[in-house]
Amino acid sequence: MEHLNLSPAAADVLAERQRQITAEGWTLAHDDWQNQYGDLAIAASCYARHAYGRGWVYPEEPERYQDEEAPNDWPWDDTWWKPDSPRRDLIKATALLLAELERLDRLSQRNQK
Repeated sequence: MEHLNLSPAAADVLAERQRQITAEGWTLAHDDWQNQYGDLAIAASCYARHAYGRGWVYPEEPERYQDEEAPNDWPWDDTWWKPDSPRRDLIKATALLLAELERLDRLSQRNQK
Protein backbone atom coordinates (compact mmCIF):
# COMPACT_ATOMS: atom_id res chain seq x y z
CA MET A 1 0.00 0.00 0.00
CA GLU A 2 1.20 3.45 -0.90
CA HIS A 3 2.18 5.76 1.98
CA LEU A 4 -0.79 7.87 2.98
CA ASN A 5 -0.67 11.45 4.14
CA LEU A 6 -3.08 11.38 7.05
CA SER A 7 -4.72 14.45 8.45
CA PRO A 8 -4.12 15.06 12.16
CA ALA A 9 -7.67 13.90 12.85
CA ALA A 10 -7.19 10.60 10.98
CA ALA A 11 -3.85 10.01 12.70
CA ASP A 12 -5.49 10.65 16.07
CA VAL A 13 -8.25 8.13 15.30
CA LEU A 14 -5.72 5.44 14.35
CA ALA A 15 -3.66 6.21 17.46
CA GLU A 16 -6.80 5.91 19.62
CA ARG A 17 -7.68 2.57 18.04
CA GLN A 18 -4.17 1.34 18.81
CA ARG A 19 -4.47 2.67 22.39
CA GLN A 20 -7.74 0.79 22.85
CA ILE A 21 -5.95 -2.42 21.92
CA THR A 22 -2.64 -1.93 23.74
CA ALA A 23 -3.49 0.18 26.79
CA GLU A 24 -7.04 -1.00 27.48
CA GLY A 25 -6.49 -4.58 26.35
CA TRP A 26 -9.45 -4.64 23.97
CA THR A 27 -7.95 -7.21 21.64
CA LEU A 28 -9.42 -8.28 18.34
CA ALA A 29 -10.47 -11.56 19.95
CA HIS A 30 -12.23 -9.64 22.71
CA ASP A 31 -14.05 -7.49 20.17
CA ASP A 32 -15.13 -10.59 18.24
CA TRP A 33 -16.38 -12.44 21.32
CA GLN A 34 -17.78 -9.72 23.58
CA ASN A 35 -19.21 -7.25 21.08
CA GLN A 36 -21.36 -9.36 18.78
CA TYR A 37 -24.52 -7.29 19.16
CA GLY A 38 -23.46 -3.88 17.93
CA ASP A 39 -21.98 -2.70 21.23
CA LEU A 40 -19.04 -0.98 19.55
CA ALA A 41 -21.33 0.97 17.21
CA ILE A 42 -23.71 1.84 20.05
CA ALA A 43 -20.82 3.12 22.19
CA ALA A 44 -19.56 5.15 19.24
CA SER A 45 -22.98 6.72 18.79
CA CYS A 46 -23.09 7.62 22.49
CA TYR A 47 -19.79 9.50 22.27
CA ALA A 48 -20.79 11.22 19.02
CA ARG A 49 -24.18 12.27 20.42
CA HIS A 50 -22.52 13.57 23.57
CA ALA A 51 -20.06 15.67 21.56
CA TYR A 52 -22.89 17.11 19.49
CA GLY A 53 -25.52 17.46 22.19
CA ARG A 54 -23.35 18.71 25.03
CA GLY A 55 -20.36 20.19 23.23
CA TRP A 56 -21.63 23.70 23.84
CA VAL A 57 -20.97 23.22 27.58
CA TYR A 58 -17.28 22.36 27.18
CA PRO A 59 -15.71 25.77 26.38
CA GLU A 60 -17.10 27.41 29.52
CA GLU A 61 -17.43 24.45 31.89
CA PRO A 62 -15.39 21.42 30.78
CA GLU A 63 -15.97 19.66 34.10
CA ARG A 64 -19.75 19.73 33.50
CA TYR A 65 -19.21 18.16 30.09
CA GLN A 66 -16.92 15.50 31.54
CA ASP A 67 -19.15 14.72 34.55
CA GLU A 68 -22.20 13.76 32.52
CA GLU A 69 -23.61 10.35 33.39
CA ALA A 70 -23.49 7.54 30.89
CA PRO A 71 -26.41 7.57 28.44
CA ASN A 72 -29.18 5.01 28.93
CA ASP A 73 -28.08 3.09 25.84
CA TRP A 74 -24.40 2.95 26.86
CA PRO A 75 -23.66 -0.75 26.29
CA TRP A 76 -21.10 -1.30 29.03
CA ASP A 77 -20.62 -0.63 32.71
CA ASP A 78 -20.89 3.07 33.51
CA THR A 79 -17.28 3.13 34.73
CA TRP A 80 -16.21 2.87 31.06
CA TRP A 81 -18.06 6.08 30.13
CA LYS A 82 -15.28 8.68 30.03
CA PRO A 83 -16.25 11.86 28.18
CA ASP A 84 -13.28 14.16 27.70
CA SER A 85 -13.81 16.94 25.15
CA PRO A 86 -15.95 17.14 22.02
CA ARG A 87 -12.93 16.53 19.76
CA ARG A 88 -11.56 13.69 21.87
CA ASP A 89 -14.99 12.08 22.10
CA LEU A 90 -15.38 12.17 18.32
CA ILE A 91 -11.96 10.52 18.04
CA LYS A 92 -13.13 7.78 20.44
CA ALA A 93 -16.38 7.41 18.50
CA THR A 94 -14.60 7.06 15.17
CA ALA A 95 -12.08 4.57 16.60
CA LEU A 96 -14.96 2.50 18.01
CA LEU A 97 -16.64 2.51 14.59
CA LEU A 98 -13.35 1.40 13.05
CA ALA A 99 -13.23 -1.45 15.58
CA GLU A 100 -16.77 -2.46 14.58
CA LEU A 101 -15.90 -2.38 10.87
CA GLU A 102 -12.83 -4.52 11.53
CA ARG A 103 -14.95 -6.96 13.55
CA LEU A 104 -17.49 -7.24 10.73
CA ASP A 105 -14.70 -7.80 8.19
CA ARG A 106 -13.25 -10.63 10.30
CA LEU A 107 -16.70 -12.16 10.69
CA SER A 108 -17.26 -12.01 6.93
CA GLN A 109 -13.89 -13.66 6.28
CA ARG A 110 -14.68 -16.47 8.74
CA ASN A 111 -18.09 -17.03 7.16
CA GLN A 112 -16.54 -17.34 3.68
CA LYS A 113 -14.34 -20.24 4.73
